Amino acid sequence: MLNPGPVPIADYEREQTKAKRLVRTNTTILMATLFPPIRWVVTGYVPEGLAILAGRQKLGKTWLAIDFALAVACGGTAMGAISCKQGDVLYIDMENGPRRIQRRVETLYPHAHRRPDLSRLDWASEAPMLNNGFIEALDEWRLSVDEPRLVVIDVLQRIKPPGNANQNAYESDYAVLSGLQRWATGNGIAVVALHHTKKGGADDPLEALSGSNGMSACADTTLVLDKDQNGVTLYVRGRDVEEKESALKFTAGYWTVIGEASEVRRTDERSVIIEFLRDNREPITPTDLGAALGWKTNNTKQLLFKMAQKGEILREKGRYFLDAHNLDNRDNPGRL
Repeated sequence: MLNPGPVPIADYEREQTKAKRLVRTNTTILMATLFPPIRWVVTGYVPEGLAILAGRQKLGKTWLAIDFALAVACGGTAMGAISCKQGDVLYIDMENGPRRIQRRVETLYPHAHRRPDLSRLDWASEAPMLNNGFIEALDEWRLSVDEPRLVVIDVLQRIKPPGNANQNAYESDYAVLSGLQRWATGNGIAVVALHHTKKGGADDPLEALSGSNGMSACADTTLVLDKDQNGVTLYVRGRDVEEKESALKFTAGYWTVIGEASEVRRTDERSVIIEFLRDNREPITPTDLGAALGWKTNNTKQLLFKMAQKGEILREKGRYFLDAHNLDNRDNPGRL
């Protein structure tokens, strides 16, 4: 047998250190590759990959997650408006237990004979830690069902191991979630992990997650459920989703999306303006109206102008008012 000769130094060192090579793709090949479309679980809100659903305690995160789970399991609608493709769902609920889960489902479907087929929704009340068998447990479920589409973790903190003393909080959170994120994206499954927001909140609701920014940085999608004087808003931001703010309402266990938050709030503001003008009757300037309502003058001016254009109110010499003979202004053509 011929002696192959000495091994090149670079190859020898690579073999000795077990160093991994970079896996490269040429741009020409990359641009010619046909990738499958993003797999949506709840269109516009929850795509494949890891999603963090956060909010204050008792605000209804679990009800919203159950809404997603039921919609996917039976091929129904999420938030009363978004059709979901049917698939298999695993809901890991480590806080409520079987009795409370049963009550929640009965709240949503009080009549057993009208209850849809929910056989594609499985529940688990216990789970291993993220760094000690959790991914393997998910994979076992994935291989046991026909079409795995959604996993809900309620709540993330129950399976999150303590931070690593050799890492800062950001590094630790990112490292803990990275395996789960890779599993979700690699298998085309949506994993929605419930989490809490900071007590003090944040200027940007999507940066209000409790803990470090490592969580939102690792997650493919971040959803934050928040409530203020304007109502409940679901904020969404992610790698594959268009950033949005949706106004929601909650009634008897059901979450319903009303519409884009800015449009819904604007409608509410218009109602306030019409009510004010109806009560005061006298024409008023945008500055005075803004001061009376505690609104910014420029925003008030823009909204009044739009309302006058649509004939909702009248404008004359820079002042706005309702027609005294038509206080509802339903037939007002506008007078600009």
